[in-house]
Amino acid sequence: MAPWLRFGPRRSAVACVLSLVALLGCTHAPRVPSSEPSGHGALLSTPAAGVPWTPMLWPGKKNVPFVATSYDGRPALHVRANRSMSVLRQRLADAPLQPKDIRFSWRVDGLLQGADLGVAGQDDAPVRVVLAFDGDRSRLTAKSRMQSELSRALIGEEMPYATLTYVWCNSRPIGTVLVSPRTDRVRKIVVESGATRVGQWLDYERDIAKDFRDAFGEEPGPLIGIALMTDADNTGEQINAWYGALSLSSD
Repeated sequence: MAPWLRFGPRRSAVACVLSLVALLGCTHAPRVPSSEPSGHGALLSTPAAGVPWTPMLWPGKKNVPFVATSYDGRPALHVRANRSMSVLRQRLADAPLQPKDIRFSWRVDGLLQGADLGVAGQDDAPVRVVLAFDGDRSRLTAKSRMQSELSRALIGEEMPYATLTYVWCNSRPIGTVLVSPRTDRVRKIVVESGATRVGQWLDYERDIAKDFRDAFGEEPGPLIGIALMTDADNTGEQINAWYGALSLSSD
């Protein structure tokens, strides 16, 4: 056993915050410079004109880049997860939006057999669309405030007030809301479940405010970040995912 593992609680807290920072896209998180996937602009359309989509790379996590391609006649961003975590994000902290609707599409060639979105250390997903929000931080629990302050101390930026993620789950019913095992400020809505529609292009249109209310029981604040994420770093598996057109409307 590595010596630092003996300090489990403190290390676990730090690892928790770092993993959340990687997922949620805080502004000063360590990253390796990398260019955007060529040709992504026509696919990922939001009202934040001129704000780039950039890959998020994290020390200790293997990254596989998103690659612009086409599949079954559709323009797409392809990523082949291989014991890796791939995130492509648009940070909106300097120009937050009041979101209305989101449309997105994806396709996978399989599921991650060892994944369980409700269990820490197994919570990989073949595809995710991640939305990060600002909000009234006075409503946060003591634990959430501690995590946010730890984030500020480590990387100079608080975690988002709340994060809503659309996911493909192995088994839970569509519509299930999952609270992250790491923090209750990240909640996941299952929009696809099981292997029935593996290998197909799937299209979704979601009312963001309604989904946020269903997940958090309150109205959403300004949107400060959006990301695509495919991760198999916990399960150590391999999978192919394709993201098609994404569009976001705002009030």
